[in-house]
Order: sequence, then structure tokens, then C-alpha cells
Amino acid sequence: MTDPSHERSPSSRFLAGRMLIAMPGIGDPRFERAVVLICTHDAEHAMGVAVNRPIEGLTVPSLLERLGVERQIELPDDSVLLGGPVAPENGFVLHTADYTCADASVVVGEDVALTATREVLTAMAGAGRRPRRSVLMLGYAGWGAGQLEDEIRAGVWLTCDPDESLVFGGDHEHKWTMALAKLGVTAERLSGQTGRA
Repeated sequence: MTDPSHERSPSSRFLAGRMLIAMPGIGDPRFERAVVLICTHDAEHAMGVAVNRPIEGLTVPSLLERLGVERQIELPDDSVLLGGPVAPENGFVLHTADYTCADASVVVGEDVALTATREVLTAMAGAGRRPRRSVLMLGYAGWGAGQLEDEIRAGVWLTCDPDESLVFGGDHEHKWTMALAKLGVTAERLSGQTGRA
């Protein structure tokens, strides 16, 4: 007999605010070794952004300049990321929740929000009220009703809790192994398990 106090609430099956880690041999080069932060997830759909896919040759300062966003401060040459294959012409900013746009920011986790307005770009480049940490990306990953749950059951993704180094850190090459390490797993060990249900 199960103890009802241990049963998960209906909303706990949704993964907003958690990270997906692509399993080896995912079979889709767009998500090979991807680490994805799930931003929204309900019974109808899921939406997330990859946090370890830098777009070669595209930096935040150069994209802001291209968009005509005036910089009041010197910005580091952080890479713009490819958030996913859907709507790659659309920009999104993941940022710390010390900054939000009324009616435009989606709170993703304890200290992370997602905003897709020009206002957040101006804030990133401004000297005033700006997020403590942020990352700019183009595109997103999307799933239909039940699709993400099916992929997780099929062993396509592992999940872990986010931390600032995974979400905002610049070491994109090692984020996949860093995410696995949070689960106490190594890539070598996973490769040996690929193909098992």
C-alpha cells in the first residue's frame, strides 16, 4: 500500500525550471550533447532553450549593435546562443530575476526569468536597472502535448536542477559534462548504457 503523502502533486510532473541533458545517441544532431532549460511546461506544451550552443561569430555586443540597441556600458564579448531550432529569428534573454519586465517576463525558476522584448535588451546594455547575469539566444525548443514526457520515458533526456554556472556560465564546451556530474554520472558510463530502456 502506498503512502499518499509520498505521491507527487499533479503539477510536479511538469518540468518548468529544470534542465534536460541529452543522452548520447539522441539521434538528432540539433540536440547532440544539449543542455536545455525548460521555461514553460504544462499539459499542452513545453518550451525550453539550450544554454550550451554558441552561434559561431555572433556576440552579444555585435547583435545589439545590429539591432540598433545603444550601449551605455562596455559589454563582454559573450556568445549569442542558439536556443533551439524553432523560430531562430526570434530573440530571448534568460536573466536573473532581479530584473523583470511587467507582463513580459516569465519566471522560470527560483532566480531565473525569460524575457523576449526589446526592453530587456536595452536594460542589458544600460547603466541603470539591469539583470545581474543574462544570456541572449535566438530560437527555442518546443514540444507538443505529452511529447517531452514520452521522450523522457524513452530515455532521450535526463533531468537535473539548474545552477548559475549551467544557465549563465560561458564554458559551453563543458556544460554537458558539468550537468551530468550534478547527477553523479560520467559520459563514459552513459555511453556504455546507451540502448537500454
